[in-house]
Amino acid sequence: MHFTTTVIAGLVAAPLALAAPSILSGSILSGGVRSAYFDAEYTINATPDQVIATTGESVPGQPGAYGVFRYGINVAENVICYNIKLSGVTGEYKSMAATATHIHEAVAGKAGPPRIAFPNPTGSDSCRTSVGCLKGPFITGITNTTTGKDQGDGFNVAQILANPTRFFTDTHTASYSAGAVRGQFCA
Repeated sequence: MHFTTTVIAGLVAAPLALAAPSILSGSILSGGVRSAYFDAEYTINATPDQVIATTGESVPGQPGAYGVFRYGINVAENVICYNIKLSGVTGEYKSMAATATHIHEAVAGKAGPPRIAFPNPTGSDSCRTSVGCLKGPFITGITNTTTGKDQGDGFNVAQILANPTRFFTDTHTASYSAGAVRGQFCA
């Protein structure tokens, strides 16, 4: 499989960003059937009522906002491809991480550390999108205070396949710092 390496501005020491492989044209990431390239594909519907603060309390996300996060995972290459579409998410993105759009490790109803940071979706407030692929090692820009290493350090996409319900995806804005929308992976 041939990929073209691209640079994502603003992500210092970021994971390798890859051009979406041509097989994505027939995959769930583009609305088609599943591609043989991926070991698993996930479509996560993210809503404001699923947002949890770092304190573990349920907090409101952005009213009327909605997100569809589509992921394709290739374990052998430690690659995750993404097609993220946000609707009704307004204002500037804001996060302590390198970007404001992530996969976090935590079960439903709990907060957890980011493991992968994605380029923030761009476009109008009515439709923001981000499409591409990332290859590990993954860098989030958040340091684990116990180990002193990045929260993405040592993370492999195989961990998502091993127990998808331990992960959620979200995006953060200045007005909704805990998250504008959040969605939990399903088994």
